[in-house]
Amino acid sequence: MRVLVTGASGFIGRSVVDLLLADGWSTRVLTHTAPSRDDVESVHGDLREPASLKPALEGVDAVVHLAAAARVRESFEQPLRYYDVNVGGTVNLLGALPGPVRVVFVSTGMVYGAPLSQPITEDFPRAPSNPYAASKAAAEDLIGWTARSGLIGATSLRVFNVAGGVDRDGTRVITRAVDAVAGGQPLTVFGDGSAVRDFVHVDDVAAAAVLALGSSEPGRHDVFNVGATAASVRDVVESVERVTGRPVPLVHAPAHPGEVRELRADTRRLREVLGWAPTRSALDDLVRDQWLRRA
Repeated sequence: MRVLVTGASGFIGRSVVDLLLADGWSTRVLTHTAPSRDDVESVHGDLREPASLKPALEGVDAVVHLAAAARVRESFEQPLRYYDVNVGGTVNLLGALPGPVRVVFVSTGMVYGAPLSQPITEDFPRAPSNPYAASKAAAEDLIGWTARSGLIGATSLRVFNVAGGVDRDGTRVITRAVDAVAGGQPLTVFGDGSAVRDFVHVDDVAAAAVLALGSSEPGRHDVFNVGATAASVRDVVESVERVTGRPVPLVHAPAHPGEVRELRADTRRLREVLGWAPTRSALDDLVRDQWLRRA
């Protein structure tokens, strides 16, 4: 079976490709820049250019769709671009599919907004509060309706806070805390640092994506939450200090108005249906991996 990975050079994409290759999948990546690795077949194309997608999809049995614009704050400034890439790009990808294929779409836990009760199950209503999350929700809908038509078998993974590995995204709290210890800017803690988020290692996300490839069936659209470890900002700081043996330089600031106090993923469906279990997502493991691979 041949699988195409979009967004393969991104944070999650690198881990997905590594795991596909290790498991023996015939793997091809779509890239709109120069190929970033020489151990996998690369095809040049752009999700915003439909004609460029057909060569990448030729002979493909499955797609892991990761390519996206993914910065929340930026999405408020550039909503048209986010819809163009995340929604329009998904339309183009689906329209270029050669026939019935399996599609795994990596979405975000942000589609839920700020539910009043926790943990969050897949049956909670979606209430995205930023253009990035809204564009991901719209792409989910496109994929769901396309699956209903019988053209694809699809799975959407609503991923919460990804960490570990070679993460260069300075907006993520674990990355910022580790960078602060390594001599970067101090970590800004808003409020008392008690806000809780759900973290998961990038390799555990990749494992969920590969499991989903094996279960997708034409005409069906399954949705799974992907999260593992609930921790507060204070917990993250304590873990970084414990793992590195160094104090985390901190700057304290007032809490953001309306900040959500807790976001935790219910992952029972993913565990029970696909047999997924995180193996690298304990908080100290996430921090240690980030620390050792920061260079």
